[in-house]
Amino acid sequence: MDICLRWKRKNAFSLAALAPLLPSIHRVKAPADGIMIYSLVTRQAASVFREVQNATTNSIYIAGGPHPSGDPEGTLRYFDYVVIGEGEATLPELVKVLQEGGDVSSVKGIAYKDNEGKIIYTPKREPIELDDYPCFDPHLIKAPIEISRGCPWKCKYCQIPQMFGSKVRHRSIDSIVRYAQHYKDLRFVSSNSFAYGSDGIHPRFDKVEKLLGALYEIGNKDIYFGTFPSEVRPEFVTDGSLEMVNKYCTNDRISLGAQSGSERVLREIRRGHTVREVEIAVERCFEHGITPTVDFILGFPDETEEEQEMSLELIKWICIKGGEVRAHYLEPLPGTPYAHVSPSKVSEKVNSELGKLALNGKITGSWE
Repeated sequence: MDICLRWKRKNAFSLAALAPLLPSIHRVKAPADGIMIYSLVTRQAASVFREVQNATTNSIYIAGGPHPSGDPEGTLRYFDYVVIGEGEATLPELVKVLQEGGDVSSVKGIAYKDNEGKIIYTPKREPIELDDYPCFDPHLIKAPIEISRGCPWKCKYCQIPQMFGSKVRHRSIDSIVRYAQHYKDLRFVSSNSFAYGSDGIHPRFDKVEKLLGALYEIGNKDIYFGTFPSEVRPEFVTDGSLEMVNKYCTNDRISLGAQSGSERVLREIRRGHTVREVEIAVERCFEHGITPTVDFILGFPDETEEEQEMSLELIKWICIKGGEVRAHYLEPLPGTPYAHVSPSKVSEKVNSELGKLALNGKITGSWE
């Protein structure tokens, strides 16, 4: 059976990590005969499910990624197998068993339906060591270099702890440097770039500096650290961490997660930092000549209009100082504590004020 990877540019980061693990992989833009492999997030789920439902191919369908991992039962209405969580070890083993006609119940970390239609969950697989698996194969699909995986904070809206666990794991500097050879512009994936080498709670800036120093020594590389497609937590923004950015990196911006201007909301969503820590981080950025790009979420389930206005005031303050803001409406994601909540409506006043800021180029995003 051919092994086919459903190619979508928006899924490239996930597909890049999986493609090197499967022999003779075919990238396809529509269902094909053989073993069809998909990776998807929630926003893609409806269109992917329609595609699979309407397919007329002779295929075995496997789904993985954030949405199937969070909602295996819903995904199994359309797919034959779901890979739950990390796929590096699970997916190649599942494909091998299917090709050889073996017993899929022996594969850890999957869900499927038995002959009676009952959903079967196999035992959970242990987290992988990142160095044991490639970031990408430069001859297939490239992606930003994943330097860390996992997060200890367990924010209620976030799928990272559910997908990758609360223990932070890190790729070694030697491995990161090896993959860095394939790029002129270096960009990285992590739930918090400034937490490299740490437990995700207590910074280890000595290890961050060793990483940045090793990348800098390669020469002829533009290093973008703490910016898209990653971000940093506000309490990790210190004079020392910003000095490292200025010393080793090309970027003059960092992406910073704030999420709310309400202390109560921050406690409720388990962010683990205060509004004041956001303000201090923003002020420190400007002191070091770095522009903060700050993320906010609106529409938390019990968020009041007054609390939305607290976020609005913090957003305005950041914009007046010269910072940038990305505002988003809460998306309840499967597998998270907010999976089944109803987001609160953004008030007309807040919506209007955010719209004015957007028209003036101060903020981006979608908050309705």
